[in-house]
Amino acid sequence: MIKVAILTLSDKGSKGERKDTSGPTIERMVKKIGAAVVSYDIIPDEKALIRKKLLSLCNKADLILTTGGTGMSPRDVTPDATLEVIEKEIPGIAEVMRYNGLKKTPFSMLSRAVAGIRGKTLIINLPGSPAAVRENLAVILECLPHAIEKIQGCQKECARHR
Repeated sequence: MIKVAILTLSDKGSKGERKDTSGPTIERMVKKIGAAVVSYDIIPDEKALIRKKLLSLCNKADLILTTGGTGMSPRDVTPDATLEVIEKEIPGIAEVMRYNGLKKTPFSMLSRAVAGIRGKTLIINLPGSPAAVRENLAVILECLPHAIEKIQGCQKECARHR
């Protein structure tokens, strides 16, 4: 079973001033791949805090999905913190999410989301809105179990038979 940590980045959400609906959306969706949520936190948009939390979650989860803080405002620092944590970037994940998003809105190209690996944990930044979470996660969800198997050293063949 894939162990998933959900990390919502929101100043207002962390103070209880806004209900987080993106985190629960992620939780519902990852159940489709047989994953179990082992951690769910809401923290403010503070780079050092995000970095520290990501590092602590790498010991507990196979997959960390962040939501929020991927835009261009001064408080959007999730990708910056993630880049400081990961050891290997997996650019195709963020690229396909942006590409898919462009089918709905040209603003998708403004996302700074990143994805990468630290140790045996895959970290992926998702946008903050529930609709964008659904759209972005839907396009990558099927590949996540295979990606996690590979990160954890699985030697099975990658080729798919049609």
